Amino acid sequence: MDLAKHVESGDRRCRPADMRIDFVPAADGWPLRRFDWPAATDGPPRGSLLFQGGRGDFIEKYLEPLGHWHRAGWQLRGFDWRGQGGSGRFLADPAIGHAPDFARWVDDLDAIVADWLATTPGPHVLVGHSMGGHLVLRLLAERRPQVDAAILLAPMLGFAASGLPAWLARGLSAIACRLGLAERAAWGGGRDAMPAHRQRNLTHSAARYADELWWRAQHPELVVGAPSWGWIHAAAESMAGLARREVLATVETPLLILATRQDKLVDAKAIARAARFLPDARLHWFDHGAHELLRESDAVRLPALAAIDRFLEEVAR
Repeated sequence: MDLAKHVESGDRRCRPADMRIDFVPAADGWPLRRFDWPAATDGPPRGSLLFQGGRGDFIEKYLEPLGHWHRAGWQLRGFDWRGQGGSGRFLADPAIGHAPDFARWVDDLDAIVADWLATTPGPHVLVGHSMGGHLVLRLLAERRPQVDAAILLAPMLGFAASGLPAWLARGLSAIACRLGLAERAAWGGGRDAMPAHRQRNLTHSAARYADELWWRAQHPELVVGAPSWGWIHAAAESMAGLARREVLATVETPLLILATRQDKLVDAKAIARAARFLPDARLHWFDHGAHELLRESDAVRLPALAAIDRFLEEVAR
């Protein structure tokens, strides 16, 4: 298959006609915005893949890589995390991306994955980007779902040292929360205020970054702003718990981890450390590229997709 096909911006700015988006209730009734996309095949699908994005992401940002797997015969599913995208908000102010803790997200993912395993054909593969990669790994360590493999893309296992180191973020955010600032934005001036360096941190592809801005303009209801101090504290606590060697050693699921040493958002050293403790993990480094590997320029994006394809051929038969 020619990986370079179907990359026109029109494909990235249009929901596929056969992709179904609906709402499903979480265990406590919270509505989660979910998508299902049947495989592009006349016969049985190759298997089922569940994709989860990162903090502030929404389904439409990843139509291009989802389209690649769709054409390869995979049946696809995923949802917007509670509190972002189309899955409601923890706070009334959408300019603040809040989370009281990460356990609620693990619970939501656990329930979605249980239903997915029961209602879709195998093999089953979980894919998570950034915060989604962190939560997928927590699910594997804590709940042990019977999936065949998982792929972690620039997983959020530590904050980048050039930004706010995890130990400092943990301490400062704890202080902020004790001072009553848990629901206050840690930075930024509103949902539409984005730092000038945001594109550089996410992708070198101006066209794909423009696609995200297009979706944000067309559907502002999907947009969430800067994280709250509560989110930062919850993230730091969750990362500290997941980083323990005895926790990572329990994950027996075959893993592919894709990351870049140039990442300005997540800590490459924390990713390397975790890979050493995971029993069945393959770590693939990219010398170039920013945080969003599957939304990067083709020089990075296509090799990343090819590495994923090779891994799927190996472990998901």
